[in-house]
Amino acid sequence: MQLVIGNKNYSSWSMRPWVLMKQLGLPFEEHKLRLAFAPNSAFKRELVHFTPAGRVPVLLDDDFAVWDSLAIIEYLHDKFPGRGIWPEDMRLRARARSISCEMHSGFGALRQHCPMNIEAALPDVGKRIWAEQPAVRDDVLRIELAWVEALKDSGGPFLFGEFCAADAMFAPVCMRLRTYALPMTHRVYDYLARVATAPGVKAWVADALEEGDFIAEDEPYRQRR
Repeated sequence: MQLVIGNKNYSSWSMRPWVLMKQLGLPFEEHKLRLAFAPNSAFKRELVHFTPAGRVPVLLDDDFAVWDSLAIIEYLHDKFPGRGIWPEDMRLRARARSISCEMHSGFGALRQHCPMNIEAALPDVGKRIWAEQPAVRDDVLRIELAWVEALKDSGGPFLFGEFCAADAMFAPVCMRLRTYALPMTHRVYDYLARVATAPGVKAWVADALEEGDFIAEDEPYRQRR
């Protein structure tokens, strides 16, 4: 299998299946493209060979393509049963899917105002966003409540016991919370630390820090690194 991704510093959707596959030891090769958003960019021209959606990530399994992070995760769950992609317990699995779908379709304010930027440290920007954007505060509160409830039901250390797709879906949120230093209560600080030290997440972050790339379209708050 091959996973087509964008820049690791910026591409939150690419991060989700990559981290999951790395963490669980699923075999794949990485094919990274430099993000660019113009219709005639090299990024768009190459992606058209893999997906009509024109976005990353894309999973290639021989000559079969799956795009969209959540669709990729479900494909992996079918291809590698028993590898821990979703919890084994039926109710925990349903809850894990519920909050993953909520992540997939929601939290628009957090996405808009706090784009993922692993290399950056923007606490002053985060402080301003927190003061000026009540929708961001609402998003963070909902995320925190979802995490606390999941950790309470499962007993941890990750959202549903062992690291699974739900943790991978929220890993970019953990990166955003760190970059912008958004306030969180002590109830989830330990979880944030565990995600940051999970091998799959550590590997992605290390690669992101080594990229040395600067893409202006993904940098609303800086003119340079």
